[in-house]
Amino acid sequence: MPSKLNPRTKDVEFGGSLGAIAISVGLPILTIILNQMVRPDYYIKGFFSNFHLAELWNGIKPSNYYFTRFDLWTYYTTWHVVLAVLDVILPGKRMNGVELRDGTKLPYKINGIAVSAAMVLVLAFRWQLTKGQLPELQFLYENHVDLCIITILFALLLSFYCYIASFVPLFRKNGCKTNEKILALGGNTGNPIYDWFIGRELNPRIGPLDIKMFCELRPGMLLWLLINLSCLHHHYLKTGELNNALLLVNLLQGFYIFDGVLNEEGVLTMMDITTDGFGFMLAFGDLTLVPFTYCLQARYLSVSPITLSNYQLMIILGLMTLGFYIFRAANKQKSDFRQGKLPHLKSIATKRGTRLLCDGWWAKSQHINYFGDWLVSLSWCLTTWFQTPLTYYYSAYFAALLIHRQQRDEHKCREKYQASWQEYEKQVPYKIVPYVY
Repeated sequence: MPSKLNPRTKDVEFGGSLGAIAISVGLPILTIILNQMVRPDYYIKGFFSNFHLAELWNGIKPSNYYFTRFDLWTYYTTWHVVLAVLDVILPGKRMNGVELRDGTKLPYKINGIAVSAAMVLVLAFRWQLTKGQLPELQFLYENHVDLCIITILFALLLSFYCYIASFVPLFRKNGCKTNEKILALGGNTGNPIYDWFIGRELNPRIGPLDIKMFCELRPGMLLWLLINLSCLHHHYLKTGELNNALLLVNLLQGFYIFDGVLNEEGVLTMMDITTDGFGFMLAFGDLTLVPFTYCLQARYLSVSPITLSNYQLMIILGLMTLGFYIFRAANKQKSDFRQGKLPHLKSIATKRGTRLLCDGWWAKSQHINYFGDWLVSLSWCLTTWFQTPLTYYYSAYFAALLIHRQQRDEHKCREKYQASWQEYEKQVPYKIVPYVY
């Protein structure tokens, strides 16, 4: 039965349970197909001029094979366990999340610097010990598609665990003096398929480990970094040279990954953490979609390397710098405004006692930070230049993701702020791209 703390969800997204099933089947298949089109023995050339349907399934084994690849399961499970242990034991700054519906705030340990430093030290040690051979990276490169499938199965198991655990009462009283867990407002429909997909529990935890925060920033993001490095390492072992395009995409994406991990406190106020439950959608997105589709540029360059001219390097670096500057400057301006540091900026008062910023960066569009983030994604795709549109998948996907997030946020704000939001839309009419959208 629904309660005051956890009201029943009335509005569903993605077409309800049928949409949830379609996405849960379709996206994993799409991810496997994308990686099957970028292999050492077969990769797409030009505008899919050498596309062969049979190649999409070449090398894919029967399902029982993946459940019995104990070496891959051991390595991937160890990867999660080690990162989880480091997340719990390594020192870091303690912060509270946003206030929950029961009036409490969950504690978080912010130790991305310590976790990242530990991983870098291990890589350096292994480089020295193996004289640059790094068999772990070779194994990762050679078993790329198989590991991709293992992560899909792992995300499936994790999402089932989180769904079942959401029905287990708390051992201690919550802020409302009950043993209810706080459920996501969007994941309490009572339909098991939809709730499993979208995420029923808001903040599933195992002891001090917040599963959602952990998956958002650790195993998927850092595996993306290792996959990129495995591509660079493979090309170096094969040719004895460092390809500048492959090195550049490693540097650009590595910078982005470490920036996200080292500034993890910003995630505490993101919709993924504050609003969404943790179901298959986020588990698959964090553990499979991020590492195995965001790496497509590095993967492609490892099988079809190009040498970028100084002119091309300047364009790519300029676009990355511009996008990152817009993203960072806009987010900092909003953060400073919320902390009362920029009282002179123009804003609109709401009945809730908050203010909607419509000045500076935030006069240009409602989500100007999304625009900067998208420019960053485009710069990564350009490292492959115009060899094939396949490597621009990420930028196209990211644009669709940002538009969907903007529409979700708009719907929530329209209900939350009502007349104030209507005034805000008049003053800031563009959604993401100034003068375009």
